[in-house]
Amino acid sequence: MTDDNDRTTCAALAALLRAVALLALWGFALTCISALVLALTLRSLSTTATMGFGAVVILGALERYFAFRLRFDEALFDGLARNTVASLDALDRALSSLGLREPPASQHAPRPLDDRVQGTRQLMQRHAIVVACQSAMFLLALMTQDLS
Repeated sequence: MTDDNDRTTCAALAALLRAVALLALWGFALTCISALVLALTLRSLSTTATMGFGAVVILGALERYFAFRLRFDEALFDGLARNTVASLDALDRALSSLGLREPPASQHAPRPLDDRVQGTRQLMQRHAIVVACQSAMFLLALMTQDLS
């Protein structure tokens, strides 16, 4: 991958992934606050509020997975942009040797950059959906809690 356009695409995606890290921080904060609320006030919470905070915590596990994967992808795309990752083929072989990807068939070309970019964008969208669901459940839990 020596094309300037490919390196620029990788650099732009890495920058976008760094910016999206704020969303991951929001999801993590919602998870921690919900777990703390459940730990401290479980007996006094309404059933709906308990289920809402519980859903935020459960969704938090999925959110953490997506955040981890996006953080990993950010480093890979940054490496591609800076030429510290030699080629897409070398990247596939490295991921395969780490057990993170199926071994590439010797006669097949490496996965195209466009497919990798599209996959990461889909992962970002799924992460945003999970954080939006967490936010909605958190808000529902707050609105259904009796504050008296």
